[in-house]
This record gives sequence, C-alpha cells and structure tokens, in this order.
Amino acid sequence: MGTLQKIDEARVEVDRLDAESHTADQLMEGITLVLNQHMLKYNWVGFYMLEAGANPPVLVLGHYQGAMTPHTRISLHQGICGAAASSGKTVVVDDVKKDPRYLACSLETQSEIVVPIFVHGKVAGELDIDSHFLAAFAHEDRDLIEYCAQLVGKRLEGS
Repeated sequence: MGTLQKIDEARVEVDRLDAESHTADQLMEGITLVLNQHMLKYNWVGFYMLEAGANPPVLVLGHYQGAMTPHTRISLHQGICGAAASSGKTVVVDDVKKDPRYLACSLETQSEIVVPIFVHGKVAGELDIDSHFLAAFAHEDRDLIEYCAQLVGKRLEGS
C-alpha cells in the first residue's frame, strides 16, 4: 500500500473522529492514535498546548502516542516546538542532527514536523510528530498534519 493511500485512509479516519468526538480532548486523543497507527513513519505523535495564564508562556504535553519524553513542558524559546509556536508557522526538519534547535528526546528520531494549532487566530498549541526516518515528511504528510491541526483548532473554538 502506497503512502498516498495511507494518507487518504488516515484522513478518512480523522474525519470520522471529528464527526464522532464530543470534545476537543477526545479528538486530539483519537488523532494521536490514528496517525501513530496508520502512518509507518510517524513514530511519536503528540499535542502540546499553551498553558492558560502561564507567564512566560509554556507548552504542556497533552495526548501522545510513542515513547515517553522528558519534554513535558517547553518554553516558546526552546526547540523546534518552541520555534513553531512562537512563529505560528509549520516547521519541518528533515534531519534533526543538523538543526541546533532540536531538543533530543530519542536517539532514534531522525526528522520532525511541528504544526501550530490556531484558535481565533492565535496559536493555542501544536501537533508534533517525530520519525525514525530522515526526511519523513513530504508535502502530502504536511497537508494531512496541518488538516488535523485545523480540525482541532476549530473544535477548540467551539468549546
């Protein structure tokens, strides 16, 4: 089965989750499961959300699938996660060993993508995915992950 077919299947599953989930929390939990199980190269999938009222702002680990991480709280000036949250832009790193911003979580991680989640036009969190493969995130992967982040943002706006 090809990558595009896997991406299409994951999108169908995510749409089903969006329709069936009663809360943003349920949706985020379901998305981590679907992406981790359906996409071979998505070895760690997790949501980091901005902690309400924290000063300075901090990202806090929420639902995730994959190995435990020591990075349960990340400041906006730390790592690739902090870069995505502070810039409001998707960050794709094809080789984490070549990016000085990378916060080492696992020796197996080779590449990473972090997609901000917007609520009413402001960054509220992000969807972070690590892969044990170099350059694991093609344009189609980015589209899928950004789509998932948009669904969560819309659900959070409604809650």
